[in-house]
Amino acid sequence: MIAPGGTSAEFQAIADAVLAGRRITPEQGLWLLEKAPLHGLGALAHTVRNRKMQKAGREGLVTYVISRNVNYTNVCITDCDFCSFYRRPLDGDAYSLDVDSLRDKARETLELGGTEILLQGGHNPKLPLKYYQDMLGLFHGMGLHNHAFSPSEIQHFAKFWKLSIPEVLRELKAAGLDSIPGGGAEVLTDRVRGIICPKKGGAEAWLTPMREAHKLGIRTSATMMFGHVETLAERIEHLQRLRDLQDETGGFTAFICWTFQAEGNRMSNVPMSGSHDYLRTQAVARLFLDNFENCQASWVTQGGQVGQVSLRYGCNDMGSLMIEENVVRLAGASFRMTEHEIRRLIRDAGYAPRRRNFFYELRDEPADLDAQLEDAVRAGRGKRIPVAG
Repeated sequence: MIAPGGTSAEFQAIADAVLAGRRITPEQGLWLLEKAPLHGLGALAHTVRNRKMQKAGREGLVTYVISRNVNYTNVCITDCDFCSFYRRPLDGDAYSLDVDSLRDKARETLELGGTEILLQGGHNPKLPLKYYQDMLGLFHGMGLHNHAFSPSEIQHFAKFWKLSIPEVLRELKAAGLDSIPGGGAEVLTDRVRGIICPKKGGAEAWLTPMREAHKLGIRTSATMMFGHVETLAERIEHLQRLRDLQDETGGFTAFICWTFQAEGNRMSNVPMSGSHDYLRTQAVARLFLDNFENCQASWVTQGGQVGQVSLRYGCNDMGSLMIEENVVRLAGASFRMTEHEIRRLIRDAGYAPRRRNFFYELRDEPADLDAQLEDAVRAGRGKRIPVAG
């Protein structure tokens, strides 16, 4: 038995199937979202998480990566209803970062032990291919992993540079693109995307660049932003599309979900989901996405404590230290943590913290890393770099 006494026969039947290694159906996934006991659901997701980590030789570990989000431009012509970050081309606070600003951000990242740059920006119609090639080359030349450009950005590049999706990807890969983030998926149904981000196209507009990237050997992550206009059935439809593509290509390294943030955008009237909905959805995702090895906690939108709890709801990774982040911050999510805080939360949850890279390969750490971080905090050097445009 997975859950305490009183568990329904329906839940126990699904739990038995999962523990026997059988894949759950969309109908079962929807039932879990709608009716499963939360603690029992979490226990089942935790069992699946532990099995995967044991098989990978990482039992007892929780990983994280030190990276920096660089939002290289806030100029965008896509007009997504949920976005608080973008500016129109002629707005007074519109920007595109120059090479000196990019170099400064790279140096700061390296000084803090960072290994990865997450590059995401608006759909800026004025930036040429060379801007992106130079940006990728700069970070690559400084030894940083380029985790860059969501599928919607790839679609935008293809349109304005008059290239096919594979041609865009080959150009960017040659310039230093290492992997692609899963941002911009929102909820992968045509109905939802037609309401909140119609200019981005339907579900295939996100899935196609991912499929083509995987064909070229470019690994990617997958995401879901939920808790707005979608139905619970559409959350499952989203997960089904991810599972199907992973069956086809095997190119996804991890899944990350987070709740819609309502501040400062045209959807500010939509009530936001709370931590229970997040944990329930995360647990169901861990069960449904049986072909994904890793699930990241979304402490950036939920806070460190809920991020910690999610380690018992299917997550095996605390995501990024996120030295800088602007997009969800402007939508109202202001949670920030130092490396010391992330490691403390992991230890307090009963795990050993380990640094990793994008590919979930463990990085070497100084034996006295925690002592060094504690000393830095006491000396006032554990402060976070202020977020900036």
